This record gives sequence, C-alpha cells and structure tokens, in this order.
Amino acid sequence: MAEKLLKITLKKSLIGSLPKQRATAAALGLGKISSSTIRKDNGVTRGMIRRIEHLVSVEEVS
Repeated sequence: MAEKLLKITLKKSLIGSLPKQRATAAALGLGKISSSTIRKDNGVTRGMIRRIEHLVSVEEVS
C-alpha cells in the first residue's frame, strides 16, 4: 500500500508572523511565496501544518 503524501504550498508572506511560525515554515522547506514541498502524511507533518495553517494550502498527492 502506497504512503500518503501531502503537497504543502506557502500562500502568504511570513512577514509579521511569529518566530515559531517562521521556524516551522523553514523546517518544512518553505521560504518564498508559492514555494512547495512534498512530505509524508504523518502526525508530525500534520502538527507543523496546523501551526501555520493560515499561511499554507495543502493537497494530497498520489
């Protein structure tokens, strides 16, 4: 059975965000607006997305 993957895209600027939110975006590999990364769908990734959910969009990738 294949793993679920998530495509995470930064939609809003990190200017004015909290330092923890900036660090979370950097840990996900997001730096500039419209940058994307593909990560495994697990609890750790979901928690990081939850912290910056107002700045990103998430979609499932097969």
